[in-house]
Order: sequence, then C-alpha cells, then structure tokens
Amino acid sequence: MELLQGLFIPNISPTLNDNIHFMIKVENLKKSYGDVPALNGVSFEIKEGEFFGLLGPNGAGKTTTISILSTILEPNEGKVTIGTYDLKKDPGQCKRTIGVVTQEIALYNKLSAYENLMFWGSLYDVPADDLKNRIAETLQLFGLADRQHDKIETYSGGMKRRINIASALLHRPKVLFMDEPTVGIDPQSRNLIFEVLEKLHKEGMTIVYTTHYMEEAERFCDRIAIIDKGTIIAQGTLNELKNTGGLKESIAVTFLNLTDLVKTKIGTFLGGEFKFEENVLHSYTSNVKTDLSRLIIGCSEAGADIVNIEIQKVNLETVFLSLTGKQLRD
Repeated sequence: MELLQGLFIPNISPTLNDNIHFMIKVENLKKSYGDVPALNGVSFEIKEGEFFGLLGPNGAGKTTTISILSTILEPNEGKVTIGTYDLKKDPGQCKRTIGVVTQEIALYNKLSAYENLMFWGSLYDVPADDLKNRIAETLQLFGLADRQHDKIETYSGGMKRRINIASALLHRPKVLFMDEPTVGIDPQSRNLIFEVLEKLHKEGMTIVYTTHYMEEAERFCDRIAIIDKGTIIAQGTLNELKNTGGLKESIAVTFLNLTDLVKTKIGTFLGGEFKFEENVLHSYTSNVKTDLSRLIIGCSEAGADIVNIEIQKVNLETVFLSLTGKQLRD
C-alpha cells in the first residue's frame, strides 16, 4: 500500500503566478440563512501545500465555509480565490482544482465500489484508460482492492468513508476539502485514512480539514483557524494559539480534605495565580519543574494530605475552551 511519489499531486507551480504565495484566499465572507447570519466577515489565507484546520463548535460556521469554498453554496458577500481563479468568475476552474469530502457519504449503495469510482471520476472528464488506472491505484491505497466489486451496501461505515475519500481524489485535485471525515468509523479505517493524509500532505497537496477531534488537528495541521458564531476568533500555528490569551500550564493537586485554615496557609506560600475547587487546587505556572517540588513541600508543611497530582499542559483543547467558552464537541 505504498503511495507512489506524485500519484495524486500534479506539478502545481507552472499554473501559479510566481508572485502568488497562497493557494486559497478568503476575504470578508458573509452568509445568512434568511435573517440568521451564519458567517460574519470570515477572512483567512492558506498557503500552497498547507494542512489547514478549521475548528469550531456545532453551528459555528465550519460547514457553511467549506460549502462556499467547494462551490456548493453562494455567499451573500465576500471573495474567494483558489489558485489563480476567482470562485465567482471561474467556478468551473475552481471545481477542477478541488476535491471535496463532505460529512455525508455520497455513494450509491446498489453499485459496487468500482462502479461508484467510475461514475464520480467520469464527472471530471478523466479519460477512460487513465481513470481505470487511477481507480486501481486508489483502491490499493485505501486497502479495498479485494472488495472493489462488492456493492457499497455491504461495506462497513469505515469502508464507505474510504471510498468516499477515494472518489474525491480521482481527478488529482490540488486542494482537498475534508469536512469531518473520520466521524463514527472504526480504528482500522481511521488509521488507514491518517496514513493517506500524511502521504498526500507530504506530496504537497493543500488540505482544508474540519474535525471534532482535537488530537487530529494537533497531529496534522500546520495552522488552525478557530471559528465561533460565524467569526474567525483566532488563527495560527499550534504554538501561536497556545500563546493566545497568556494561557499557562497548571498543577492540579487533589487533597483528602481541605479546611479554610489549610487553604489560607497554602495560598500564603503560593503567592502566584491559583484557585481552589472544593478539595482540588489549581496552581498556574510558567515553570512546572521548579514549582512542583516547592508546591509539594509547601502543602505538606501546611498539613494538607495529597491524594493526587496532575500536570495540565496547555493544548488545543484548553485554548479552544478559553476562546469560545465551549468544548469542541458542544
């Protein structure tokens, strides 16, 4: 299941002006459904070959943004450029440049995997001989060559997801939009999809990815934009987002019991930023190694019985919660 160099990614550079640094530019995108605003002036830029994550709680505007970029929806205002093409002026060229993996699986259950791929590939006018070769390569890549003639209705959810992604790659797009591609699938399919994504990214494909799984965003994304209530509220690399709002690591110490007197003693020697939640102390620090031993000694001297200690590092989950006040799955 080895992906050949350049299997999916054509030579991008000749089609791009030397002065163009970004594969995708989104400027002041607005969209409303009746009187309900979905996007309130969304703007971001994605570099060629970048793995870009778009994160947000349910109803934040992720799917609306992806739907506009993939020509499924028209915005009320704003401009989108994909490669050298204006989405409004050249939708056909944009469609040939992109592949789209939607949340809903778009396959015909009564057809086989091979027949589905033939159908979707033919929509992009891929020559018949080339299409057959690409289907064979793609089925091998996704570990489904031995099931290619079985009807989709006999496939597991994870296998359907794999074929769904495969269908978006047959015309060799330069940009791949993926909206929640791993929801509700088995671990084997998820790991196989991860392997494919890593290979596509390594080959230079530009990937725009939405997910509810923080670990996926942390693993794959070069940069991340966080959207909430139709507005981009933060964007940058993972490290840049971690520095947003001055978030600090914390040491969570659980005690057997805490009296007000013990809390006062602990607060006196801590001095820095901290808070108590019942029998748990959260001490915020910029240097865990230095402060941990001092904290243990101080708590012992204050007469507090420690039950558990947990180091809580700043990660994408804490950044997201800090910025939106919500868990990503809310």
